[in-house]
Amino acid sequence: MDAAFFLRWLAAVAAAVDREADHLTELDAAIGDADHGSNLRRGFTAVAAALDADPPGTPGAVLALAGRQLISTVGGASGPLYGTLLRRTGKELGDARRVSVAELGAALRAGVAAVAQLGGSAPGDKTMLDALVPGADALGAPDAAGDPFGAARAAAGEGARATEALRARKGRASYLGERSVGHLDPGASSSALLFATLAEVAR
Repeated sequence: MDAAFFLRWLAAVAAAVDREADHLTELDAAIGDADHGSNLRRGFTAVAAALDADPPGTPGAVLALAGRQLISTVGGASGPLYGTLLRRTGKELGDARRVSVAELGAALRAGVAAVAQLGGSAPGDKTMLDALVPGADALGAPDAAGDPFGAARAAAGEGARATEALRARKGRASYLGERSVGHLDPGASSSALLFATLAEVAR
């Protein structure tokens, strides 16, 4: 996968976020600040514009630029968390002109670890990690059809859906206690889009 692949991926993420922004904000209205979708839409619109204006030449540089753009554009927790994910993943990929699925998986796992450290959270806390961790762990393991991205998409989606039964232990939603149960976590739902669009672009 070269820089052009990663540019297509982030363009697809931006389109998916724009399409799902209202739904993500509705999810956030139930247990958060009701701004997750609108914040991500603003951030990924800026990412798409920056990458289109001056496309980097390596996969790592594409992700690093996207991460910086999110941190500078998006308020609240989602900007620093998504920005950290992409910047750290890009840093792990280094200056390579092309990367393998295995290399992307390892880099993404490092990015997810950085998100966990920044947010002080873990899987089961009803956060974006509930989709990111299983998605990154499954990346590269072929599904029944032999797709090395399909299992990651499925695992992230399942992780996001499983947050409905969880009680939030981190973030604004944790203030609700038991009332957070029965609602999907918006961060996990948006994180699942990363793996869904990755599988689509790869296909």
